Amino acid sequence: MNIAIVKDEIFLKHNPGEYHPERPERLAKIYERLSQPDVAEYVKVLRPREATFEELCWNHTPEYIKTIQQTAGQNHIQLDPDTATSPESYEAAIKAVGAQFVGLEAIFKGEVQDVFALVRPPGHHAERDRAMGFCLFNNVALAAHYALNRLGAQRVLIVDWDLHHGNGTQWSFYNRKDVLYFSTHQFPYYPGTGRAEEVGEGEGLGYTVNVPLPAGCGDLEYATVFKKVLLPVARAYKPDVILVSAGFDIYFGDPLGGMQVTPVGVAYLARLVKKLARECCHGRLLLTLEGGYSLQGLCDCVAAVVLELAGRSIIPSDKLEEFEETARPLEILNKIRMLHEKFWPEVSS
Repeated sequence: MNIAIVKDEIFLKHNPGEYHPERPERLAKIYERLSQPDVAEYVKVLRPREATFEELCWNHTPEYIKTIQQTAGQNHIQLDPDTATSPESYEAAIKAVGAQFVGLEAIFKGEVQDVFALVRPPGHHAERDRAMGFCLFNNVALAAHYALNRLGAQRVLIVDWDLHHGNGTQWSFYNRKDVLYFSTHQFPYYPGTGRAEEVGEGEGLGYTVNVPLPAGCGDLEYATVFKKVLLPVARAYKPDVILVSAGFDIYFGDPLGGMQVTPVGVAYLARLVKKLARECCHGRLLLTLEGGYSLQGLCDCVAAVVLELAGRSIIPSDKLEEFEETARPLEILNKIRMLHEKFWPEVSS
């Protein structure tokens, strides 16, 4: 099997509160869907480990980590207006991080090519010393640190297609060039970051590529951005591993979003990042669940991604032809070219 998922019952025990959109049912439904025969036969299951305090310190302050530690066993701790914990949230959070490490180890050892860490709580809003946006620890940022610190990677590409901008991930590497952060996101929208002009600073200048999109964008708009911006930049960067913050709130029926992407469109994005991984980094690809608040959308989109990675694409041939041959005229592309052609001349073509 070339694809694995990381799963564990602990991720169902993080409960930020009744009626909270980031609820355990999100993952329970995904696990249920992936147990169906049409998907399960292609997938190996990995179990997470706990991230250590030292590992968490790669991306978070010791004081902040201790704050989250102290929520263990507590019934309800409100960390910010959107983010709360339950008695087992800390254990879920350190295993959500550890799931990244287990997945990366399997990838770099050649046991699998692709891993999808199906975890909660999500991570890309978590900043160095602050929980926000349903996130406790920054799972994908810590995965990047692990690849660099423990696995010998020199360059890491993070692709964030969640509806919301991953502020925490961006700021983690904003002045570094060993991690290139690429994000598509609805803008203006929560958390308010992710303007195209945010391009990094110092040694990291040019290594943050934000593509803010208006509400209403669908499959072809996303396909256009990935083909016109992500592919040329990533090929020039030549990462050693690709990490994906896979949020499915871009789904057309998501209650917290305004995008119009279908499961077929998500499958095509997975196809493109898989193609990049094969071209650039021996197929090394780790995806991690972020947002997505329609239960149906989560099930359909995650299954579409897993099947795509397993070589059992749901993309009809006529739709694939449309994706390959059609480009949407998007105003933001001109701005991206203007801002980034001095760093990445490939985007000017």
